[in-house]
Amino acid sequence: MSDSPAGRLQALFEGHRLTPTQRRIAHCMVRRAGDVPFLSSVELAELAGVSQPSVTRFAVALGFDGYPALRRHLREVAPPEPDAAGGEGDALNEYQQAVLAEIENLRHLAGLLADPAPVERAGRLLAGSRPLPVLGLRAASSQARGFAYFAAKVHPDVRLLDEAGSMLTDRVDAAVRAGATALLCFALPRHPREVVEALEYARAAGLTVVTVAESAFAPVAAHSDLLIPAAVGTGLAFDTACAPMMLGRVLLEAMADELPDAQARLEEFDTKAAARGLFVE
Repeated sequence: MSDSPAGRLQALFEGHRLTPTQRRIAHCMVRRAGDVPFLSSVELAELAGVSQPSVTRFAVALGFDGYPALRRHLREVAPPEPDAAGGEGDALNEYQQAVLAEIENLRHLAGLLADPAPVERAGRLLAGSRPLPVLGLRAASSQARGFAYFAAKVHPDVRLLDEAGSMLTDRVDAAVRAGATALLCFALPRHPREVVEALEYARAAGLTVVTVAESAFAPVAAHSDLLIPAAVGTGLAFDTACAPMMLGRVLLEAMADELPDAQARLEEFDTKAAARGLFVE
């Protein structure tokens, strides 16, 4: 766990059974770790898109007498980092603010990666699974497809699962019969019920589930063996997912490091691509 303010906040929430609304508050607080010790309950409620009483109930669920007690605790365990707020957001238009928020999500991800152990463990699990099923539905389908496209260049058998329905469990069963030991899932809001059901089914079938989700409090967390969070941007009409995409590339790197013939496969592809004139120089 990172020793950043966000990391200490996340540690505070772990071990508590939180409702979906409370997970939303927790996720908002982690994203705004530098500001949250000085926010009122009303301000936090507005940022998280919940009611003020929900913030109070959240504080009580964490074991505090109320939100003021939680805020005092936050000032002790998660003080703001220098220049965390930036101070210039009010002068920027909504597009600039969305970009800067996404940059902050990437900074948060960089802080979490200060401890590389979870990513390295994920790399070993993914490299060792033959075949490797990669799941992503609806909003997360592009993340899964992008990972699967590049992973196939270094991994001998990658199977993209990006369509829901009754065939999904059939394809999970087929992967297990072929020898799969792990499944990688990209799960982004809004979380389809079918993703949760698919992960539950995959674990029951014996697969170790590695998940990239927007928060450690996402609904898929209970059905994941290893979840690595990467926040999404919510400042535009449709969520932005630069941090999950970046984390996907990091996982590719970690997986390739565990595959002894990865470099040879890449060089072979480059040789064939050049012979076919595949790319315009």
